[in-house]
Amino acid sequence: MSRIGKQPIVIPAGVDVIIEADQVTIKGAKGTMVSPLFPHITVSQEGTSLQVACSDVETKKTNALFGLVRSLLANNVVGVSQGFNKVLELRGVGYRAQLKGRILGLSLGFSHPVEYPLPEGVDAVVEQTKITISGYDKQQVGQVAAEIRAFRPPEPYKGKGVRYQGERVIMKEGKRA
Repeated sequence: MSRIGKQPIVIPAGVDVIIEADQVTIKGAKGTMVSPLFPHITVSQEGTSLQVACSDVETKKTNALFGLVRSLLANNVVGVSQGFNKVLELRGVGYRAQLKGRILGLSLGFSHPVEYPLPEGVDAVVEQTKITISGYDKQQVGQVAAEIRAFRPPEPYKGKGVRYQGERVIMKEGKRA
């Protein structure tokens, strides 16, 4: 039995939860999220908390889905009430970022600027060499940050590239004569 799945999910004020047979809809100030429900897993609302229950604890797959559903619902509740954000840092001479509407323009040392269109539900704020990506869907925020980082990941000799804030890049020693 999943220890994570047994924990209740606290619903903050301003968040509405609609439980249906095959999905759970969570509405908040930042947006609306829909999570599917799997067979043998039920969700019930008790006051200001959600409780996930599993009817078939013998199956290994159902046990795994039990914890997964609870984690997804908890992320959705936090996302629609507070939101998620990731901060990327640009390190390198001439590396810059600028926002033109919904398009993020990046100068990353290539012969051409890289333009990345931001998907719906994700916003970006640019300050010199820092890009803050925010949104209500944790998976989508992480995916956008990973795609931007993939344009120029940090290289191990000089440390240039796009990295997450606080990411530690292990530096290699160059050739010796």
